[in-house]
Amino acid sequence: MSTIKSYKDLLIWQKAFEIVISSYKLVKTFPQEELYALTSQIKRAAISIPSNIAEGYGRNTDKSFSHFIDISRGSLCELETQLIIAKELGFIVNFELYNEILELITEES
Repeated sequence: MSTIKSYKDLLIWQKAFEIVISSYKLVKTFPQEELYALTSQIKRAAISIPSNIAEGYGRNTDKSFSHFIDISRGSLCELETQLIIAKELGFIVNFELYNEILELITEES
């Protein structure tokens, strides 16, 4: 069994990082007028997930880590909601990637 030496060794951080990369790929095809609206919100929510995991880990207390994991989980729900909205508005063109992200969100949650 490997030793955790960094937040980057945490499986939850690794999965969250995958969510960020996939989310950025997904929104590349969104309409230009959504650049500062839904596209921006999706990116922010996605980035918040691994960022809060890393910050909580870096605080070096179980209580802080738990608090930041809770924040990260809230961002997961926010991202999922935004992706569903994007789908309903017809902005999703890569349904395979969309479904992969939703599966990652479920797994991460």
